[in-house]
Amino acid sequence: MSGPHIVVCAGETSGDNLAAGMMRSLRERRPELRFTGMGGEAMRAAGAETLIDVSELAVMGLWEVITQYPRLRGLLRNMQRHLEESRPALLVLVDYVEFNLRLGAHARRLGIPVLFYVSPQIWAWRKKRIHRIKRSVDAMAVLFPFETRVYEEHGIPVRYVGNPLVDQMETPLRDLRAELGLPADTQVLGLLPGSRRGEIQRHWPLLVATARCLQQEHGRLHFLVPLAPGFRRETLEALAPSAGLPMTLLTGPDRAREVMAASDLLLISSGTATLEAALLQTPMIVIYRMAPLSYALFSRLVRVPHVALANIVGGGPLVPERLQRAANPEALCREALGLLRDPAQLAAMRASLGQVRKRLGPGGADRRTADAVLELLDTGRLGTAPG
Repeated sequence: MSGPHIVVCAGETSGDNLAAGMMRSLRERRPELRFTGMGGEAMRAAGAETLIDVSELAVMGLWEVITQYPRLRGLLRNMQRHLEESRPALLVLVDYVEFNLRLGAHARRLGIPVLFYVSPQIWAWRKKRIHRIKRSVDAMAVLFPFETRVYEEHGIPVRYVGNPLVDQMETPLRDLRAELGLPADTQVLGLLPGSRRGEIQRHWPLLVATARCLQQEHGRLHFLVPLAPGFRRETLEALAPSAGLPMTLLTGPDRAREVMAASDLLLISSGTATLEAALLQTPMIVIYRMAPLSYALFSRLVRVPHVALANIVGGGPLVPERLQRAANPEALCREALGLLRDPAQLAAMRASLGQVRKRLGPGGADRRTADAVLELLDTGRLGTAPG
């Protein structure tokens, strides 16, 4: 294809999916567009040539970034060199803030326009990053309406595009309970340890230990586990064997959402997945563990009362959050049993999660993001959103 060349850079699975939806919408209107960059299976399926796979970038937390810094610096240099050699018409950065802001600053020095898709959570922590963002991007596309104000105040062109999850969660899903032949009186607990390697290393042994505790206390329980892209059953078993547990591990696209829809309760790593689960109104206990040094810094910098997106977007403590030492097998087992044995409490949590869908607004985010991309391509600037 000889059309305009767009470099798209996503650093993890959620960003890969967001970028792919945007690319599909762009291709519907401008099939001549050419995409290269860094991403994963979703971007490749949407037609991108990926120079770097997201699995090479999946680190989280200060300590993890420090230990992986030489490798990440090398990957960043590869992408910078790609911009220098290819001189694309536009660079679209999708989340993965620290890496992508460095890449955006380099692109602007080369005279390449930059759109940053998915706002860093500057409303929650490190607000002074707004000045660095202004130096590194030409325009922002944000997922939540309350995010536009800070960019407008600092003179950064911004477009509220909405959240693609609203549309994605409308996709019909298979009935896993029927597919697996689970008896009607069996309760299903979904275990979602996360998609990053560090998350899985820290969370999977915790979830297996919790599952063994629950198995001893609960007679009719089945565990469902969707494998994150790029991970195999053997990887999990090497971290913590699950032999003897009534557990099904699932691979393939949409499996995480199928597990969410089929479950009575989720033990789920904090991240975008909690927003997906909230849109399905599935009760959950949110967990997260990170390296002690990373958590010490994180807890000093964060200025919001909640870490789970389901609670942040929902505007309150809709679901419990158990972080660091509070995320231990005994406590999680006790809390999960209390919920599973109390149908009224589960029903109340489902009802409260309905607030999340209301606050996310209408669908059509992929289309609106594509509109912003084409506007930058065609006019070189991002104006006020059409009414």
